[in-house]
Amino acid sequence: MTYCVAISVNAGICFISDSRTNAGVDNVSTYSKMHTFGRDGDRQIALLSAGNLATTQGVIGQLEKDIRQSKRQNLLTIATLEDAADYVGEINVAQQEKHTGGGASYEASFIIGGQIAGEDHKAFLVYPQGNHITTSADTPFIQIGESKYGKPILDRIISLESALDTAAVCGLVSMDSTMRSNLTVGPPIEVLIYETNSLLVGRRYRYEESSEYLREINRSWDARLKEAFATMPPISWSENWDASTGQGEG
Repeated sequence: MTYCVAISVNAGICFISDSRTNAGVDNVSTYSKMHTFGRDGDRQIALLSAGNLATTQGVIGQLEKDIRQSKRQNLLTIATLEDAADYVGEINVAQQEKHTGGGASYEASFIIGGQIAGEDHKAFLVYPQGNHITTSADTPFIQIGESKYGKPILDRIISLESALDTAAVCGLVSMDSTMRSNLTVGPPIEVLIYETNSLLVGRRYRYEESSEYLREINRSWDARLKEAFATMPPISWSENWDASTGQGEG
């Protein structure tokens, strides 16, 4: 299983991905799910992947091949990020069709985002069927893979006005919550922070399983949650609060 998230705020985009592809008692393997393409001053594009590993590797391989062969359409020549999302979707569908009929799922999903000179920074979720959606003011983040455990913190904290460092830490807490609930998601954790209109690669971090920073994120989040829970109003108070309206009676 995989967990990847892109958080798009006014200040830029934060991309976060895990690297675990297989987990079991005796078998844990890793594979980077974050790939970058760009030219300083012209465009910076990040691609996150989730799903069948053969399909995702095939898509990345084709994207890189198109660049090497200077194909008319590739990630270094394409005009807009929406066109790039369509392009990745077409390659994704083609790669999946290579393996149809084998009795297994070869579906893959992608997040593509960044900025091309002359347009706003954006992030898109590309579905296995090749279509896509983008972020919005109400939902300034998109997720792929094991998304349910990490979504609540993003819903509560992230807005378009969030600082990029806030988005990065929130994304790491989201990742920590996912890893705690699903052991098939795990380190190394990769983070890429792109600043609006910079058209430069930006800050990139990689946290191994031994990372003391990841451990501190886990410890701090656990401690703050317990502190917050300890201050919650006891259920006995509801009898007084809701008596006048009749609420709480069953």
